[in-house]
Amino acid sequence: MTDDAVLSRLEKLEERSAFQEQAIEDLSKALTDQWKLLESFKRDVSRLSDELKAVEDAVDHGGHREPPPPHY
Repeated sequence: MTDDAVLSRLEKLEERSAFQEQAIEDLSKALTDQWKLLESFKRDVSRLSDELKAVEDAVDHGGHREPPPPHY
Protein backbone atom coordinates (compact mmCIF):
# COMPACT_ATOMS: atom_id res chain seq x y z
CA MET A 1 0.00 0.00 0.00
CA THR A 2 1.17 3.46 -0.76
CA ASP A 3 1.39 6.19 1.81
CA ASP A 4 -1.57 7.98 0.22
CA ALA A 5 -3.74 4.87 0.43
CA VAL A 6 -2.79 4.31 4.07
CA LEU A 7 -3.51 7.95 4.94
CA SER A 8 -6.84 7.82 3.12
CA ARG A 9 -7.82 4.64 4.95
CA LEU A 10 -6.72 6.14 8.28
CA GLU A 11 -8.79 9.28 7.66
CA LYS A 12 -11.87 7.18 6.86
CA LEU A 13 -11.38 5.18 10.05
CA GLU A 14 -11.00 8.36 12.10
CA GLU A 15 -14.17 9.81 10.55
CA ARG A 16 -16.08 6.61 11.27
CA SER A 17 -14.76 6.57 14.83
CA ALA A 18 -15.79 10.20 15.40
CA PHE A 19 -19.26 9.50 14.01
CA GLN A 20 -19.66 6.46 16.26
CA GLU A 21 -18.53 8.41 19.32
CA GLN A 22 -21.13 11.10 18.59
CA ALA A 23 -23.81 8.47 18.01
CA ILE A 24 -22.96 6.81 21.34
CA GLU A 25 -23.14 10.17 23.14
CA ASP A 26 -26.51 10.95 21.52
CA LEU A 27 -27.91 7.53 22.45
CA SER A 28 -26.60 7.84 25.98
CA LYS A 29 -28.31 11.22 26.41
CA ALA A 30 -31.56 9.86 24.96
CA LEU A 31 -31.40 6.89 27.32
CA THR A 32 -30.77 9.16 30.30
CA ASP A 33 -33.70 11.40 29.32
CA GLN A 34 -36.00 8.38 28.93
CA TRP A 35 -34.88 6.99 32.29
CA LYS A 36 -35.71 10.31 34.01
CA LEU A 37 -39.11 10.37 32.32
CA LEU A 38 -39.80 6.79 33.36
CA GLU A 39 -38.89 7.57 36.97
CA SER A 40 -41.25 10.56 36.89
CA PHE A 41 -44.05 8.36 35.56
CA LYS A 42 -43.38 5.78 38.28
CA ARG A 43 -43.69 8.46 40.96
CA ASP A 44 -46.92 9.75 39.41
CA VAL A 45 -48.45 6.26 39.20
CA SER A 46 -47.45 5.52 42.78
CA ARG A 47 -48.98 8.79 44.01
CA LEU A 48 -52.19 8.21 42.04
CA SER A 49 -52.37 4.64 43.32
CA ASP A 50 -52.07 5.89 46.90
CA GLU A 51 -54.78 8.49 46.30
CA LEU A 52 -57.09 5.90 44.74
CA LYS A 53 -56.55 3.53 47.66
CA ALA A 54 -57.38 6.34 50.09
CA VAL A 55 -60.63 7.08 48.23
CA GLU A 56 -61.54 3.38 48.11
CA ASP A 57 -60.86 3.04 51.84
CA ALA A 58 -63.02 6.08 52.57
CA VAL A 59 -65.87 4.61 50.53
CA ASP A 60 -65.48 1.16 52.12
CA HIS A 61 -65.56 2.61 55.64
CA GLY A 62 -68.67 4.69 55.03
CA GLY A 63 -66.79 7.86 54.53
CA HIS A 64 -68.48 11.21 54.49
CA ARG A 65 -71.50 11.14 52.22
CA GLU A 66 -72.95 14.24 50.70
CA PRO A 67 -76.51 14.99 51.72
CA PRO A 68 -79.03 14.81 48.92
CA PRO A 69 -79.75 18.01 47.05
CA PRO A 70 -82.54 20.20 48.49
CA HIS A 71 -85.00 19.34 45.72
CA TYR A 72 -85.41 15.78 47.03
